[in-house]
Amino acid sequence: MQLSEITKHLEQLAPLAYAEDFDNVGLLTSHTNDITGILVCHDALEEVIEEAIAKKCNLIVCFHPILFSGLKKITGKNYVERAIIKAIKNDIAIYSVHTALDNHQNGVNKIFCNALGLTNTKVLIPKQNFIHKLVTYTKPENVNHLKQALFEAGAGAIGNYDNCSFISSGIGSFKGNDDSNPVIGEKNVLQKEAEIKIEVTFEKHHQNKILKALFTNHLYEEVAYEIYKTENEHQNIGLGMVGELENPMKQSDFLQFVKDKMECGGIRHSQFLTTEIKKVAVLGGSGSFAIKNAISAGADAFLTADLKYHQFYEAENQLLLADIGHFESERYTKNYIVDFLKEKITNFAIILSELNTNPVKYF
Repeated sequence: MQLSEITKHLEQLAPLAYAEDFDNVGLLTSHTNDITGILVCHDALEEVIEEAIAKKCNLIVCFHPILFSGLKKITGKNYVERAIIKAIKNDIAIYSVHTALDNHQNGVNKIFCNALGLTNTKVLIPKQNFIHKLVTYTKPENVNHLKQALFEAGAGAIGNYDNCSFISSGIGSFKGNDDSNPVIGEKNVLQKEAEIKIEVTFEKHHQNKILKALFTNHLYEEVAYEIYKTENEHQNIGLGMVGELENPMKQSDFLQFVKDKMECGGIRHSQFLTTEIKKVAVLGGSGSFAIKNAISAGADAFLTADLKYHQFYEAENQLLLADIGHFESERYTKNYIVDFLKEKITNFAIILSELNTNPVKYF
């Protein structure tokens, strides 16, 4: 199978545009386009590269990017460089999904919620500055054709709805110069025409496709359009998630429940409160920045990882704050990736790594 075919499926799983600006997602190493097998793992360490070689997989799909920041030298002096050297020597491609999957509504945090049986889930920190708006003008007879082309390019999707638009009518005016070639009217003659105004919103990474559809399917020589950045939050894209347990639980029982479900070696937590746990916020990986968001969402507990000593004070006796471990909070992500790829790609070797790459051990 061609690498380009597989990356299309991975883009559907976790659109690269969803990733945080600091992240390094997508194809990290690649020397061949002919893929013989896929190994899915959490971290593409040197021993995972060796596992891929043994299992005849020349594409590794990992959650965390092994290359997170730039390398000035590759001498094999640390675990990152050794993994990259081994991958390149053995013609193994590495693809990371990381925060692209973190921000997806069915990604890391939905997987986290599902593991705990949470219902009525919604994104904890909706992504901002991600929705743009297109306004254009055309003749009434061109409206339906043009709208359909824009929809097919990705415009008009709002939450759980698609084909969303607003149209209004008015009078447009224009006058072409000597170099113009007007579809309607004549050069150097002021023209007034009944026109329809079309308004659609879109996720910003679709802009190039949408503009191509606009120019290809609009009947005018010179297309009048505007693009605006909006301050709307995207309710289906963002970090963290909040949901509800089926039944309230005592705080100690809740932590034991989480420990069992997420297979935690231990849980560090803030002071127990008298309230029971019903509403739960989660953020897989390092999530200290979202403590205030969890409190604002009315959560009784916030599960995340990598909390520092003083950050436990930020619970302010308003919720139970629990650090369940970085790896543990993302534990089932690689299983989800395998299931997704097997559904999209049949009769092909897609293998779940057998290695536990969690660097944190519990005594």
